Amino acid sequence: MTMRGREYLTKSEQYALVYSKGSSWINDLVVMKALPNGLTFSRYGFSVSRRVGGAVVRNRAKRRFREILYSLLLEPGWDIIFIARSQIASASFARIKKSVHTLLSQAGLLAGEYEEACLGIN
Repeated sequence: MTMRGREYLTKSEQYALVYSKGSSWINDLVVMKALPNGLTFSRYGFSVSRRVGGAVVRNRAKRRFREILYSLLLEPGWDIIFIARSQIASASFARIKKSVHTLLSQAGLLAGEYEEACLGIN
């Protein structure tokens, strides 16, 4: 399953709105900002600055974010931006996945069924 084009934040105005009015959740690897969008689906954006590393490292971080989101069932109707912190460059995929899952859970953005199933596993 892949993310379709409509599921991405594509314009700088969309990012600016989430940055200015969205709520934030933070851990050592990722900062997540989220804002309700009033749509029937959620949209995602990724921000990985040059402080994280070169192009290869930044693109790897974005690919990892996308792969993690493929496997999660999230509540619809949100614009979500994942901002990579510099420690993400040396983190394992499992650690990044756990960080993203924790932030989404704290924000209440995991779909109810999925969250209950994961809580039983973890």
